[in-house]
Amino acid sequence: MTGTSYWPHLTSPLARRAVAALVVAAFVYGATFVVIKSALADIPPVSYVAWRFVIGAVVLLAIALPRGREIWRHGSLTGVALFGGYVLQTSGLVVTSASNSALITGLYVVLTPLLAGLFRRRPPNVWVLGAALVAFVGIFLLTGSDGLTMSRGDLLTLGCAVMFALHIIALARWAPSHPVVPFTAVQLTVTALLAIPFALIVDGPVVPTPSVWGALLVTGLGVGVGAFLLQVWAQTVLGPSTAAVILAAEPAFAVATAWVVLGERLDLRGWVGSALIVLAIFLVVTRQEDASSQRAEALTPAH
Repeated sequence: MTGTSYWPHLTSPLARRAVAALVVAAFVYGATFVVIKSALADIPPVSYVAWRFVIGAVVLLAIALPRGREIWRHGSLTGVALFGGYVLQTSGLVVTSASNSALITGLYVVLTPLLAGLFRRRPPNVWVLGAALVAFVGIFLLTGSDGLTMSRGDLLTLGCAVMFALHIIALARWAPSHPVVPFTAVQLTVTALLAIPFALIVDGPVVPTPSVWGALLVTGLGVGVGAFLLQVWAQTVLGPSTAAVILAAEPAFAVATAWVVLGERLDLRGWVGSALIVLAIFLVVTRQEDASSQRAEALTPAH
């Protein structure tokens, strides 16, 4: 096909490493889901977001201080999407079920290629769109209940899915132009700076109790520094649609962690959903357009 190249079985070593990095990031995101849910019993959601991102920002700023207007401008715009996604998701998780939260958040898998196509004024790649839809069906089977009612928590989580999709697109556009650690530091710093005053307005001054500090350190360092760095680096190699579908493995990892830690088991519906998510990932990484072409087109309008 003219102008299109594919990655049969990911023959590029760099592409394979980027996919592996995203899989590890998805595992960390999924494994900490239970940790966050438990912590919210002892701390308001916005205050939790503020404290966890303060921890991550301080660590990354100590490692690499960002310099230059462009990195702060791009990192700030990306950080706004990150802030919106986490505040909406964490707030929604307090007042909606875990199944509804996971399912509705998973809509970012579908929204990412759709929004990317909207920004570049071109329809998304048919393989990406098909894989995104398969992944969403898998998420529904894995985490869905018998029905969905759009409560206030569900609507907040739907907003979270939109913000996470925009964040993935923004990373694909700007992350390749900046060093990974300083660029990530800007995003975490902006998220913390936005969350602190918002938390003071919504929650008032909140000092975490000893029972919450473990969760804050795990998410602030393990997720905010470790997994997020992996995601940012991987998106300097892969496009936004690829990243979105690979990150859709997060619910599967969450269920696997609950199996090991809590002794929970998947039913047949859950196994089918997990298989569909794996199938979606396979479709994207074997039938995706060349990453460099997708990065160039991610937010560039057609002329």
